[in-house]
Amino acid sequence: MTIGEICTRNTVITTRDATVAAAAELMRQHHVGTLVVVDSVNGSKRVPVGIVTDRDAVVEVMATGLDPNVITVGDIMVQDLVTARENEGVLETMQIMRYKGVRRLPIVGKSGELIGIVSIDDLLEVLAEEISELAKVISREQSRETATRT
Repeated sequence: MTIGEICTRNTVITTRDATVAAAAELMRQHHVGTLVVVDSVNGSKRVPVGIVTDRDAVVEVMATGLDPNVITVGDIMVQDLVTARENEGVLETMQIMRYKGVRRLPIVGKSGELIGIVSIDDLLEVLAEEISELAKVISREQSRETATRT
């Protein structure tokens, strides 16, 4: 299974020049805590350049008394962006996240265009399903053994 198969493709995005207030409204409207910051290339291709979270807005703007109507997403976004390619495996993606210490990871295509985003929560859900399937193997094996030995 590739990370492109499980990532959230309907990613909420913004641009560097959006105000923090506008970004917060987007987060509220879409019920998300993270926005992928993108630049447009050739008019249509969205290339991720950063990430901004609700925590960034609180810690960097609200807690310091700055005006969220003046400060832009570009001023507070995480600029050392880590991404994964859509054809990476789930385990490879988890290794990238662990090594880089990130909880969310934009997923990009061959040309660096935004495909989606994956979070720790998404990965935990996939792993829980896989563990559940393994548990079923044990149960079926026990049932099969019981049936063949009676």
